[in-house]
Amino acid sequence: MHIHPEKIVAPVQNPNPLTYLQQIYGFDAFRDHQEAIINRVLSGEHTLLIMPTGGGKSLCYQIPALILDGVGIIVSPLIALMQDQVAGLKQLGIKAAFLNSSLTPQEQRQVERAAREGAIDLLYVAPERLMSASFKRLLAEIKISLFAIDEAHCISQWGHDFRPEYMQLTAIREAFTDVPWIAVTATADHPTQQEILKQLQIPNVGLTITGFDRPNIRYTVTLKSNPKKQLLAFIQKEHSGNSGIVYRFSRKKVEETAIWLQGEGYTALPYHAGLSNNERAKNQQRFIQEEGIIIVATIAFGMGIDKPNVRFVAHLDAPKSLEAYYQETGRAGRDGLPADAWMAYSLADIVAMRKLLEGSEANEKQRRVENHKLNQLFGYCESVACRRQVLLNYFGQSNEAACGNCDTCTSPVEQWDGTVAAQKVMSCIARTGQRFGAGHIIDVLLGKETDKIHRFGHDRVTTYGIGKDFSAVEWRAVIRQLVANDFLRVDVTGFGGIQLNPSCEPVLKGQQIVHFRKDNKPVPKSRKRRIEQDPSLPERPDDKQLFESLRKLRQELARDQGVPPYIVFGDSTLRAMVQYRPADKEAFSHLSGVGEVKLQRYADAFLTAIRQHSEAI
Repeated sequence: MHIHPEKIVAPVQNPNPLTYLQQIYGFDAFRDHQEAIINRVLSGEHTLLIMPTGGGKSLCYQIPALILDGVGIIVSPLIALMQDQVAGLKQLGIKAAFLNSSLTPQEQRQVERAAREGAIDLLYVAPERLMSASFKRLLAEIKISLFAIDEAHCISQWGHDFRPEYMQLTAIREAFTDVPWIAVTATADHPTQQEILKQLQIPNVGLTITGFDRPNIRYTVTLKSNPKKQLLAFIQKEHSGNSGIVYRFSRKKVEETAIWLQGEGYTALPYHAGLSNNERAKNQQRFIQEEGIIIVATIAFGMGIDKPNVRFVAHLDAPKSLEAYYQETGRAGRDGLPADAWMAYSLADIVAMRKLLEGSEANEKQRRVENHKLNQLFGYCESVACRRQVLLNYFGQSNEAACGNCDTCTSPVEQWDGTVAAQKVMSCIARTGQRFGAGHIIDVLLGKETDKIHRFGHDRVTTYGIGKDFSAVEWRAVIRQLVANDFLRVDVTGFGGIQLNPSCEPVLKGQQIVHFRKDNKPVPKSRKRRIEQDPSLPERPDDKQLFESLRKLRQELARDQGVPPYIVFGDSTLRAMVQYRPADKEAFSHLSGVGEVKLQRYADAFLTAIRQHSEAI
């Protein structure tokens, strides 16, 4: 079945934001804050919008660009991101285009000519192209409706994905003072927000924060024992056949994990900066367009990926900050359906991240900031409180009630007074010279007879054998939590020796109590029952069969047009088809996500599939 998008247009009668939303995008009403932001942009005011992934940030600049006279310039950081967004807009009958290195010179000239002629409503460009002399000449020749800066946290040097090219946006901002500017991102703490406002000359009243909560995501952090087997058990139990992302710290680990998952029967593809551009693009395109693909990646993957039905994001190595963690886990469940953020974590992760920071070229001030961010991340991992509360508090959003949808809520963690244990560890580290790693310190505490202990005379220190009331595993947990809470540090410039931080002094003197979490918590219960209680999810055999038929049809339609399946319809729209079984175009038009263009383009095919399924029963 071949569709010709260029033959379908989307006329809008009595144009206003809500009319555009209903007739073009197929949604009945705006989400919280969207309409207010759109009206702000339409009135010519400048805006910084902080909104969770999947919250509908793009509508806040797309609809104004359609209503206002001229071309909306959208600054986007990645070629794949802008290509996906333009493909999705064209599916809606919107005149959109991009300018990047994937186009031939002739194709670029065609886009530029269309912009001059007013035949484009939204034009996507990378910051590097925006600053080029040729594009500046183009800007001078066209009428501009607005500037939108996507992934705006890249502007700030304190953002987790700072890009120097974004700093040059100030020059363009000063050249177009009468054009509304809107910057959008899902992830920005207070310092990052303030720098974005300063760089883009947006007044403080232009800052809108809609919240950081993603209630459909279940957060789980588990201690590493056998990380690959733990990951496999998680995928088999919760997400067999689902699309997901697995993050690893290094290129080597990415390759090893992808090959291992392939050996376990999964379609797993690697993604890292060491691959060729063609291979990275090919693997990313497969992930976007196919179902059930698992991408194993470094942090080079994922920014702006619009695939809505990523059901899980797993970290087998700790990210570099809570901002990075929030951004990366936010790639799961963009469609609002249940998704998982799962992480396995260990003391070795702390050491690796500290070592990376010490070896960086950052100045001393930035290192202090990044060290604080690491402490916040490790505090999150070790927390006994609701994970969502910890995460939201970090971004300045309070959440008084526990979420009930994270591991510490579903399987509460016990605490114990570890003050005496902490004092034993700290004393042992001091008496052995602050030169040795955790393994040797534990051997001394346990009173073991090793050559190393005898060689250094550590069988004669007062802390030798004072820790026999705990096992080696329990002592390792104590040391890990002391490092995570910044009482101890790891000498990453030498041989990994555990050292005392000044903050440990009140503990050693008995002036401060230390509480630890017990690691031997039960495995969190499966989410299966909660999913079964969600009426929007097909659970009956008949529903599942129809859902799979509709997914296959969606895949065929997408393949014919060379677009990802979710651009045809998201999973939530397919589920609505299963639940309501529309029998005609009128009923089909009432489904969420079905606008006028998609009604014309796809209704007949999906109605036929639903009817044939019903007749076959």
